[in-house]
Amino acid sequence: MDCKICEQPHRQFFCENCLKTHIRDFRHQTQHYAADRDDQIVKASRALEHIDAVRVPRAQAADYQRTVEELYEGFIRLRKDNDKRRDRLRILRESLASRRRSLSAVKLQSPRPSSQPSGSISRATQELASLSSTISRARSGLVQELVEVFNVVEVGGRPPIGGKAGTKGEWTIGDLILPVPGDIRRYPPDHINAVITHTIHFLSLLTFYLGIKLPFEITWSGKKLGVGQPFIGAIKGGENGGWAKWYKKHPLHLSSAPTVSSQNTTLPPSPVHSSSTPGSLTSTNQRMGGEIPLDTPITESYFDSLPPEQPQSSFTTALAMLLYDVCYLSWTQNVEVPLSQAGDVLSNLWSVCCSSDLGRKSHEATPLLPPPTPASFPLDFAQLLQATSVNPATRARATRVSASIPSSSRVGSRATGGTGNATLGQRTLISDKIIEEAEDDWDLVDEDVGFD
Repeated sequence: MDCKICEQPHRQFFCENCLKTHIRDFRHQTQHYAADRDDQIVKASRALEHIDAVRVPRAQAADYQRTVEELYEGFIRLRKDNDKRRDRLRILRESLASRRRSLSAVKLQSPRPSSQPSGSISRATQELASLSSTISRARSGLVQELVEVFNVVEVGGRPPIGGKAGTKGEWTIGDLILPVPGDIRRYPPDHINAVITHTIHFLSLLTFYLGIKLPFEITWSGKKLGVGQPFIGAIKGGENGGWAKWYKKHPLHLSSAPTVSSQNTTLPPSPVHSSSTPGSLTSTNQRMGGEIPLDTPITESYFDSLPPEQPQSSFTTALAMLLYDVCYLSWTQNVEVPLSQAGDVLSNLWSVCCSSDLGRKSHEATPLLPPPTPASFPLDFAQLLQATSVNPATRARATRVSASIPSSSRVGSRATGGTGNATLGQRTLISDKIIEEAEDDWDLVDEDVGFD
């Protein structure tokens, strides 16, 4: 390739001399153009000196114009707001003037007699009292029919005759005897379950008719009323009575499976009443799990050999809850039930059904009752549960009666066989007397058997 300057052949490169010449030419041109540039800058600066004196006032005038336009727009908005507020103020003044005219017109009118409101209130009060009385009579009628349907009656017993004290009968519901808590072990589980189910249905209908809310609620394992097995537990309530913390559900039924003692596998169903020989006493002792000394009363040995309580603690707690419900229901109908009579469930329910204040107060109609249980309700659930859980006083009575037997009769029983038979008959009479005393009353609280 030839150089464009020296026209000598090269390989796309400039020779050193040509390159120096080329650079020198560029420098001369650059210096020439720089001088021209400086001349033009000086000329332009001189020309702008006359223009700046005119451009600055124009820029300031444009800035002032924009400020005036913004102020004018704000003034227009403020005028519109003032117009709206002026219209609202005019409307308020007209409304105030109208109210003043209405107030003046009301003041000029004659005042109404004050007897009209009191008369309407008295009429409403009389109508409410009449309605409450009607509801009370309707409730009494429903309760009487309920008692007839469930056939709640007292059977047996005798009135006091000739100075002799009378005896109490047994209360039945649906021809089934509901025993007191101390006598539950004397009845089979099927009987207890059936009579408690009748009592639950009776109590549920009674509280429904009377509109009473009980502290302990009964539920069923089948999720429907009367389907499955009943359970009972506390609802939400206050601290009065100490029952609200017993919210856990407890079974209100007994299992039909027999309870087997850990010490005795076979037990006699009842004490021996007709033994005539010492051999029969020995065989009875062997069935009860061991030999009984002849100087030990038969009642004491029999009750010592009994298995643990058939009603388990959970059922006992549930039964105490049911008793507490009945006591609270009695209190709402002005029937006082002391702790010593809390176990007579059917007797207490009968007293409720025969109360003169039946149906006058409830939780669903006036006059309203406070939620269960108020501070005026005297019964505490812990005391009732403790009284229900205490074993019957039979063992204590057996101990007192055996202690009253003369020591000479005990010595004679060890001396000869004939006297031993007589002593055995005496022990049998003592046992019969103890069982009869245990059946007379609830016997939860005894003078020698405490709660501790």
